[in-house]
Amino acid sequence: MKNKELLVQDIGLKPYKEAFVTQTGLFDQLKQIKINNKHRDKPKPTANYLLFTEHPHVYTLGKSGKENHLLIGPDERKKYQVDFIKTNRGGDITYHGPGQIVGYPIIDLDNFDLDILAYMRLLETVIIDVLSEYGIKGERSEGETGVWLDAGQATARKICAMGVKTSRWVTMHGFALNVDVDLSYFKHIIPCGIRQKGVTSMQKELGYIPDKNRLKQTILDKFSEHFRAKIKKVDALK
Repeated sequence: MKNKELLVQDIGLKPYKEAFVTQTGLFDQLKQIKINNKHRDKPKPTANYLLFTEHPHVYTLGKSGKENHLLIGPDERKKYQVDFIKTNRGGDITYHGPGQIVGYPIIDLDNFDLDILAYMRLLETVIIDVLSEYGIKGERSEGETGVWLDAGQATARKICAMGVKTSRWVTMHGFALNVDVDLSYFKHIIPCGIRQKGVTSMQKELGYIPDKNRLKQTILDKFSEHFRAKIKKVDALK
């Protein structure tokens, strides 16, 4: 029987490396269960997790990214108090910082009958529907992962970046929704390796800062709807 329960923990403000260690532990645990299941008469169910977090200023470079898409050197990074970390997700360079809602789903795609492409499209749908609740029209942009406003137009701008890693149909990494993030930090990179396109936030589009707790609950509601998942909030993940 496939497990569609999603265990959710909000780990608050965490340095990127600390959150990465937490993610990796859960990710490796799920992979090992799937490896071991090949030798079991009765397979052990795999769990599904979602971490909510927020990071201090950091630029992260995906495994297929180009380091020259980071436009400032160590001295300037020190001035702006921003780290630079190479990571194992897909995609190019992006920025994380206070004012984003970052979500890391660590799930077994087999539990939801999804392949990687369908999973990414479903993640985009979740965020598009969340934005719709606030009167913001989020869209997909052909050939560009994430959620955009005015896709295909000269005013196109990204509001939510996405990047994942998968192994044995287990996922890690996820999405970063710009709520009231300091957009000036994006000026020091070529976000996601895409030139001549802007970045925006919910605050910039709405003229006010939406309540983050309500936003997280809306994300969970839409995640439950589209993934047909049962949401369970927990204080700690094992």
